[in-house]
Amino acid sequence: MKALRFLAVVLLAFLAAMPALNALEKQPASTYHARREALAARLQGGVAVLFAAEEPVLDLTPYRQDEDFYYLTGWNEPGAALLIVGEAPQAPSPRRYKEILFLPARDLRMEKYTGVKLDAASPDVARATGVDEVEPMTQLPVELNRLIGADRELMRTIWMQPISLQAKALLTFTATTLGMDAPDEPRDVTQLTARLRLVKDPGEIELIRKATSASIAGQLVMMRAMKPGVTELAIAGRMTAAWMEHGCERPSYAPIVGSGINSTILHYSANDRTIQNGDIVVVDAACEYSMYAADITRTVPANGRFTPRQREIYNIVLGAQEAAIKAFVAGKSTINDRDRLDPNSLDTVAYNYINTHGKDLHGQPLGKYWLHGLGHMLGIDVHDPADYPQVLEPGMVFTIEPGIYIPEEKLGVRIECDFLVGADGRLIDLDAALPHTADEVEAAMRGKWTK
Repeated sequence: MKALRFLAVVLLAFLAAMPALNALEKQPASTYHARREALAARLQGGVAVLFAAEEPVLDLTPYRQDEDFYYLTGWNEPGAALLIVGEAPQAPSPRRYKEILFLPARDLRMEKYTGVKLDAASPDVARATGVDEVEPMTQLPVELNRLIGADRELMRTIWMQPISLQAKALLTFTATTLGMDAPDEPRDVTQLTARLRLVKDPGEIELIRKATSASIAGQLVMMRAMKPGVTELAIAGRMTAAWMEHGCERPSYAPIVGSGINSTILHYSANDRTIQNGDIVVVDAACEYSMYAADITRTVPANGRFTPRQREIYNIVLGAQEAAIKAFVAGKSTINDRDRLDPNSLDTVAYNYINTHGKDLHGQPLGKYWLHGLGHMLGIDVHDPADYPQVLEPGMVFTIEPGIYIPEEKLGVRIECDFLVGADGRLIDLDAALPHTADEVEAAMRGKWTK
């Protein structure tokens, strides 16, 4: 009997530890700890409270953690909260750095559907989470009340996610129980995490490279599968299968396979048309690897051969991208400048190229057919936050994606590549292993292209 009890205890401990062995490729616990300390240094002696994403509606969508929460913890379970206390030696009640992860109580009935979770009572939970202290979620309001009760000025320096309903409820509860007025809005912690996330560490860069590599595989599958009579959705499905085979957990965004007139719709994602002979097809589709995204677009002829007009527009878009790459200077160049007036803006360089090369059917310049910014930051979110126009520094990852969209001709072309600014300030094309030129695309569609 004692042996059976012992085995039962061992089995329960093993099951409790299972979530720590999730499929995501995480960085060392020390990396997440260093990020939390970096955030604490920016809190102006205040306190940050961040909430994890909630469990999705059962069976509809796989769970994806809140980007900032994952960036700071590497924790991939729902319903948690993170408290970070910034050092404040001069406060009425001096505070030293502190971090606590609050976990919800286990719901044994729900775990029959979702799988076993960890809670604060699970064996060795601090090691499994990598956070200094782990407490039950019920202790979060207790801890926050204790901190603010000891220093009421702290209410002015609480940092939270601005759209979090849990954050607002917690702040209201704390203010009410202490007989204080809650601030109209807490300070926005995402403004601080956005700055931290701009420059990628080596581990992040490696994960982005893996996402890019898998996305390239999907794009090559697309090129080989593309032909008249195939549906846009079938192409998206084949790409999705390739991503999964390469270890990715999901697309980075809804795949765009826009043929014919759909090629001129920037975020077209219905993918419900059958591809016709003579169509041009914009395929903006990539995947996430362990929460980190790639974002790649190629434009291909449905039948494997660009028409002269399609090739002309394709080469103008490619020329605009190449002009921006050539103009890049680390620490000086900017991205996503919608005014297109600043000479340091890569948007300006690309726009001027498009507007001085080629004409529409009425003899007018093509600049008005480019409808979006040249690119965006890339990372744990496919559109990582930034203060645009963003100056581009070593360690940053971003896209360059000029496009021309002419509905009158049912002709849209976009070419999007992912770039890393290397330590030496040079640009590294992360999807260099994928065809870029019109000739390379045609060769890949015939199965005769190698890098």
